[in-house]
Amino acid sequence: MSLDLNSALKSAQVLNEALPYIQRFTGKTIVVKFGGNAMVDEQLQNSFARDIILMKLVGMNPVVVHGGGPQIGQLLDKLSIESRFVDGMRVTDSETMDVVEMVLGGTVNKQIVNLINKNGGRAVGITGKDGLLVKARKLARKNESAGLHASEIIDIGQVGEVEKVNIDVINMLVHSDFIPVIAPIGVDGNGLSYNINADLVAGKIAEELKAEKLMLLTNVAGLQDKEGEVLTGLSTSEVEGLIQDGTIYGGMLPKIACALDAVQDGVNSAHIIDGRVPHAILLEIFTDRGVGTLITNNEAQTVDH
Repeated sequence: MSLDLNSALKSAQVLNEALPYIQRFTGKTIVVKFGGNAMVDEQLQNSFARDIILMKLVGMNPVVVHGGGPQIGQLLDKLSIESRFVDGMRVTDSETMDVVEMVLGGTVNKQIVNLINKNGGRAVGITGKDGLLVKARKLARKNESAGLHASEIIDIGQVGEVEKVNIDVINMLVHSDFIPVIAPIGVDGNGLSYNINADLVAGKIAEELKAEKLMLLTNVAGLQDKEGEVLTGLSTSEVEGLIQDGTIYGGMLPKIACALDAVQDGVNSAHIIDGRVPHAILLEIFTDRGVGTLITNNEAQTVDH
């Protein structure tokens, strides 16, 4: 079979473009939050798994944190357990928490582990309870609606926030050449389990690991300006300005706040990337033009991933 020169040249160009990024990030830790469409579309699932495996093979240390809200909702419906939300957060009583642990720590976590392993990787699934990885505390929500004389505390059950991260178990896995896959469940000092937002867990783990990158997969093209154009390279001060002028609002605020905190607390860069694009992770890391929004502490920005 004769060589297709055009195809060969394109392949060589891609590899040549990737080389400096491989050299720069070899030995570096990259925390990836896996969620959205990428978790439920078979093609996107496999492209994600292959991206993670390739990162590992070229010397990077990927750490995966996953969500699973839709899967939790589906099982709750099957069990005729009502789902209630406050400010976008699932009210989690003890019965619901049992389902959350079953889905996140069991079904979803093992599906992702199996996905990576069957594509040729070596993944190990854990939750934030394993090795006391994520110490949690109860998340307090306040209702400060007009007409109230004082803030009203809203009890949303076993929904938590990260108090402390112990990365010993992650380091053990990474140094043994495994890919950690982490379910966002924490535990307090009394052994009580908490359901924690996966973006938040990924951000705090990235901070503690002093990761090179935090990558948050989403169902949007990235952070957009008021005209709908994707903003590709931003400093933390520019992001804060976009929050203040109302460009960043609603459901994007918690994700951006997580990325902002991570970069301000030692992570070199954070990326909000479009998980609907096959091989989005590779495109963001290994090419000159990524598929999302890059946030760093650098004031002088270039589109440099």
